[in-house]
Amino acid sequence: MALTILAQITAHPGKEDLVHAELEKLIPITRAEQGCIQYDLHVDTTNPGVFAFYENWESRELWQTHMNAPHLAAYMEATDGAVAEFTLNEMTRIG
Repeated sequence: MALTILAQITAHPGKEDLVHAELEKLIPITRAEQGCIQYDLHVDTTNPGVFAFYENWESRELWQTHMNAPHLAAYMEATDGAVAEFTLNEMTRIG
């Protein structure tokens, strides 16, 4: 069953550019991963420190593989202390 992920990342004040740059690095690598259908990064139009990924995956298992990928670990290390809040929702399409 397909899985949709909504991930919201809020940068600490003054760390917006760092978080933005590190998030953008994830896009081409992740889009090339097995099971990735869609992986789109968004930024809040009024708050440049709030980002959201809208993701679609072929299965939860393939998304879990992504979550354990080296490039995600590198992102976590690069943004350590720069992210104020992270929220992740696993969603199933109903309509």
